[in-house]
Amino acid sequence: MHIPPFEMERWQSLWENEVKHNLSESGVAPFTLAELRDLTGMDPSDTSLGYGHTEGSPLLRERIAALYPGATAAEVLVTSGSAEANFIACWRLVEPGDRVVIVTPTYGQTPGLAVGLGAEVVELPLEEHLGWQPAPGAAAEAIRDGTRLVVVTNPNNPTGAVLSPASMNEITAAAERVGAWILADEVYAGAELTGPVTPTAWGQASRVVATASLSKAYGLPGLRIGWLVAHADWRDEMWARKDYTTIAPSVLCDRLAAAAMEPEIRQRILVRSRGILTDHLTILSDWIASFDGSLRFRPPDAGAIALIGYDLEIDSATLAERLRVEHSTLIVPGCQFGREGFFRIGFGYSEAHLRGGLAELSSLLDQLVETRPTPTP
Repeated sequence: MHIPPFEMERWQSLWENEVKHNLSESGVAPFTLAELRDLTGMDPSDTSLGYGHTEGSPLLRERIAALYPGATAAEVLVTSGSAEANFIACWRLVEPGDRVVIVTPTYGQTPGLAVGLGAEVVELPLEEHLGWQPAPGAAAEAIRDGTRLVVVTNPNNPTGAVLSPASMNEITAAAERVGAWILADEVYAGAELTGPVTPTAWGQASRVVATASLSKAYGLPGLRIGWLVAHADWRDEMWARKDYTTIAPSVLCDRLAAAAMEPEIRQRILVRSRGILTDHLTILSDWIASFDGSLRFRPPDAGAIALIGYDLEIDSATLAERLRVEHSTLIVPGCQFGREGFFRIGFGYSEAHLRGGLAELSSLLDQLVETRPTPTP
C-alpha cells in the first residue's frame, strides 16, 4: 500500500509552531483546560487513568447520537479525531479497483487514502462561479454505476461553503441510484456564521457514514475526540479496525468531551465560536476589500476558513513559502487543495493574531503588486 504524501499536513506540522503568525489553522481559538473546567463545572482530577470504553463511554456516545436524527449510542464510535474516523471508514469501505467520487476541493486525507487503497479517484468539482456548488447534473454524471464511495465534506474545507439542499439532494439521489456509500465529513458543522447548523447527511440515504469531531466548531482540538456514526453492524466492523489503530480514546479526554457535549454546555460553546467567527470575518472582509479587486472570495457559510483567489504572477506554493520565510506567517497554498491561484486563511484565533498575520501578508502582496509587469497595450 503506497500512500501519497499528505502535503498540507506536513506543511503545517513542520511550520505551524515555528512562525509568529499561524493563519493556516482552521478552527476557533481553543479553550484552556481551566476554561473548560470552569464552563462545565467538572473537576477531572479524580479521573482514573486506566483504559476506558474502547468504543467511547456510553454517556459520550449518547450525547453524540442526539445530534443525528434517529441515531442511537450503538451507532456511534468514538475515535481519535475525525481523521481516525475517516481512516477506518475508508479502510473498511474501499477495495483496490473501486471507484471513489470525491467532492473537491477538499481536505487531502480521503483522496490520499483512496489512492493508497488502490481506488480510482474521480473528482466532483465545486464551481467558484456557482458559489462553490457543483454544477447541476454533475453529481449524476460523476456518480455512475460502479461507484463504491462518495466523499462529501460539508461544510466544505477549504471554501467554507455549505452545500445547498438541491446540491445535496442530487448527490444523495445519485449515490442511492447506484448503491454507493456516502462518507460525510461534517467536522465544520456547528461553526455556521449565520442560520441553523448544517443538516447532517445521516438519514438522507441508506448507506451513510457521518464523521465529525470537537476540533473545529468546538475549539477543543487538543482533546483529540472525534466520532463516526454508522448503522450498528457497519459501526462494529469499523470498530474492529480501530482495534488495530488507537484501540481506545483517552479516558480523561472522553470525560471532558462528555461534559462539553452536555446540551446546554454545547450550545454555549457554539455561541462562543459563532461570536469569534462573526467578528473576525468582518476584519477579513475589510482587509480583502482594501485590495480593490485584486483579491476575491466568497464569505464562508461555516468554519474559520476562507479560500481567497488572487491575480498575481506567482504560484501559490511560492507565495506561501515567501510569506513563511520573509514574514514568519503561515497560510495554506491553494495547490495543496488542487486549486492554483488561491490560498486558504484561517481567521478563528485571536484578533491580534489575525491582524498581525494579515499585516504581514499585506506587506508581501503589496510588494508583489509593485513588481508586477505592466500589461502591454
